Amino acid sequence: MPNTLKYIVDQSGQRTSVLVPVKVWDDLNDSYRKLQAKLTIFNSIQNGLKEVDEANKSGNKLQTLKEFLK
Repeated sequence: MPNTLKYIVDQSGQRTSVLVPVKVWDDLNDSYRKLQAKLTIFNSIQNGLKEVDEANKSGNKLQTLKEFLK
């Protein structure tokens, strides 16, 4: 089976390592990169919302999207 994981065990039978087929590894890395990109976007949105909240609390006037696009 090409997607079978293989484990390396020590003398006591405890798993110490795993061999992963390259296709599985590549798929996992691709998924990981996509999740990292999503996390970056979500963190940026969260930071932006915090900035808006802080500006509103301090009474600072923020630029609207319409003003920004002009």
